[in-house]
Amino acid sequence: MFKKVLLDNSIPVLMETVPEARSLCIGMWVKVGARNESSEKNGISHFLEHMFFKGTDRRTAEGIAMETDSLGCELNALTSSEYTLFYVKSLDEYIEKAVDLLTDIFLNSTFPAGDLEKEKGIINEEIKMVEDTPSDYIHELFSKNVWGEDGLGQPVLGTSKTIASFTRDDLVKHVGEYYGSGNIIVACSGNFREGEFIDSINRTLGRLQRNSQKRSEVVPWFRSGLNIVTKDLSEVHLCLGVKGLSYSSEDRYTMHLLNTILGSGYSSRLFQNIREKRGLTYSIHSYHISYLDTGLWAVYAGTDKKHISEVINITVDEIGNLSNTLTSDELQRAKAQLKGNLILALESTSNKMTNIAKQEIYYGRYFPPEEVIRIVESVTLENLKDLAGRLTDQNSFALTVYGPIEGKDIKDSCKFLK
Repeated sequence: MFKKVLLDNSIPVLMETVPEARSLCIGMWVKVGARNESSEKNGISHFLEHMFFKGTDRRTAEGIAMETDSLGCELNALTSSEYTLFYVKSLDEYIEKAVDLLTDIFLNSTFPAGDLEKEKGIINEEIKMVEDTPSDYIHELFSKNVWGEDGLGQPVLGTSKTIASFTRDDLVKHVGEYYGSGNIIVACSGNFREGEFIDSINRTLGRLQRNSQKRSEVVPWFRSGLNIVTKDLSEVHLCLGVKGLSYSSEDRYTMHLLNTILGSGYSSRLFQNIREKRGLTYSIHSYHISYLDTGLWAVYAGTDKKHISEVINITVDEIGNLSNTLTSDELQRAKAQLKGNLILALESTSNKMTNIAKQEIYYGRYFPPEEVIRIVESVTLENLKDLAGRLTDQNSFALTVYGPIEGKDIKDSCKFLK
């Protein structure tokens, strides 16, 4: 059962009760992420997320860790390009303690100056870990190639240079600008009493009177073309893609089905034609990322240097030929896969919490699973072909290649670059 209630300060609280569950998950979402940061302060949203766990007026950092473990709960946070999330997942019997712990961290963190330098070291290690994992780092390189140096092209973690410049005043300023009532959403899913939960949140978060700075995003420009980063690796990694759809697009479910057919799952075209039939890769898949105002539809693959051109050419052909070769059987199989993934995912209280929060952030309304399934079922083969034709202009591909390879190797052998 879904319900939306406004706190005394108009912060929306989204609730989906699941009486048969033994757990609940509560999330506090702030509508700010890496794309909202200046280039000089890139990474501050993520850095601040870490600092929220360093102690409050009532709890030390060690106390927070011990209390979390003693409750057997999961207390964590994450940062993306467009939002920051703080959440706790616990047994239903510990809801009062879980709410108290989460709201205390969210509202009363002190950001002790003595922990700043230690956390800078920790995040620098996190940055190095990504850079040492080519299958992760290629996506950061690709994002910068597609969206440029600012906004969506900025890494969520920031850079070693920007991290080194952060001060406690920077953190306090960021909270003051973005962590106001107009930018916050609360979501809760699981086994809990709605009235008691609202009363508890109202006594804490509902008293917040801080205003929020409105996010001002310029719609990013999608940059096509080739970007090669040469690195001595055992494998070549690539991302190839086209401009996708925003969250609010009416074609978003058609997009999910199209992506499923292309490269999501073992029966997808890319997996079957490139891995299973030709043995050219171990890992290959397609994905679609939506943002407030744009999107990205892309393919990732890791392969041996001698196969790179063949993998690129087959992938480009598969994408370019979609509008002429899609079949009814593929559409029905994709619908079954998408519906199954949706239902299985929503058996988790944390996934339910994330689902209702993102719907509020990006749509401003709730779509029950039954409505989503009806929309998916209504997609026709003609819808699929039409969208594929609109998205797959071969002149608009962006390609980033990372590994032991030079630009000439790619340009001379890839058809779409000629």
